[in-house]
Amino acid sequence: MSLILNILVSAVAVLVTGRLLRGVTIDGFGTAVVVAIVLGLVNAVLGPVLVALTLPINVLTLGLFTFVIIGGLVMLTAALVPGFRVASFWWALGFAFVLAVINSAFHAVARV
Repeated sequence: MSLILNILVSAVAVLVTGRLLRGVTIDGFGTAVVVAIVLGLVNAVLGPVLVALTLPINVLTLGLFTFVIIGGLVMLTAALVPGFRVASFWWALGFAFVLAVINSAFHAVARV
């Protein structure tokens, strides 16, 4: 039950973030749920692998290359999920940042 509530709260955060940023388009709540699931899976599976593979450049940039990885993962999610469109890499990076803030606030309120 906690997993379903977590996904729904994340989907609402995705939907709100999509409404706030004009470079990001989300067709509806169903698409937001799919985006929340796919983005969570992509971050859980590919995120650590990419961070490990790019460790030398991450060390050289003092961790700033992680933002490039995050933006790329959002772009990958946009390519995988129909109805979720991101205008550019910079919008993907902004989406990830705003989503993290909104998702944290929503999860704090919902205590998930």
